[in-house]
Amino acid sequence: MKYTILLQKMNNVLGEPVRYTIMAGDEEIPVNPWIGKRIRMDFAGYECLSCGSPLPVFAQGVCKKCFFTIPEMGPWIIHPELCQAHLDIEDRNLEYEKSVQLAPHIVYLAKTSHIKVGVTRKTQVPFRWIDQGADEAIAVLETPNRYLAGKAEVFLKQYFTDKTSWQQMLKGIRTKKELAAEKERLRTFLPGEFIPYWLADEKITRISYPVSAHPAKIKSINIAKQQHFEGLLTGIKGQYLIFEGGQVFNVRNQSGSIVEWEVV
Repeated sequence: MKYTILLQKMNNVLGEPVRYTIMAGDEEIPVNPWIGKRIRMDFAGYECLSCGSPLPVFAQGVCKKCFFTIPEMGPWIIHPELCQAHLDIEDRNLEYEKSVQLAPHIVYLAKTSHIKVGVTRKTQVPFRWIDQGADEAIAVLETPNRYLAGKAEVFLKQYFTDKTSWQQMLKGIRTKKELAAEKERLRTFLPGEFIPYWLADEKITRISYPVSAHPAKIKSINIAKQQHFEGLLTGIKGQYLIFEGGQVFNVRNQSGSIVEWEVV
């Protein structure tokens, strides 16, 4: 089976295990059946996911010009506390910013290598947790906009990391701390302004991935630099394809790359 794929993040559906698909043109291809098969990849260029130009990707699948101009790449995406749409203040495109920033958002705790705090739109639960490779996650707060969620996250970063150690996540190393206990501990120091948004009855979402064995050592694949790669696919976790020998390919991180893809 041969495909020409413009890389962007894999879609996922929560299941036992998670089910992954990837787009090849207009066709959505299941990825789980590739496990146990050899995959060949050849780098064929770039295509900005925004403007379609063949310029090298600068970040997040887009060229440098688009990264600094389109509203989807505004600084508030990474730093929700910078949101200003609730004040009617425009960053790049107020209409777009209102459509995203003024939607309900979830502040959550997730278990990967550590207990981490994060923010996502309510509509992105549980997809965001799966993308991060979380083994478990639980919603803590539901706020009416992204700014308040970001403000809560900034406060909680005093007590929890907001980063995932992707190497440890792929190795299957995770903290022994329990999410339910950490959520209750969080409530003891949560500022009063966030108590109205507290979610008392949320249950822990447990996530299993199609991984036969976690690798002991990790080596990252950069298809643009290597130009070619071939390996036996042994699992998928987060946005990573895991190959025999601990080589891993971050699909989302290499968005905007065009790859000639063959499954044999």
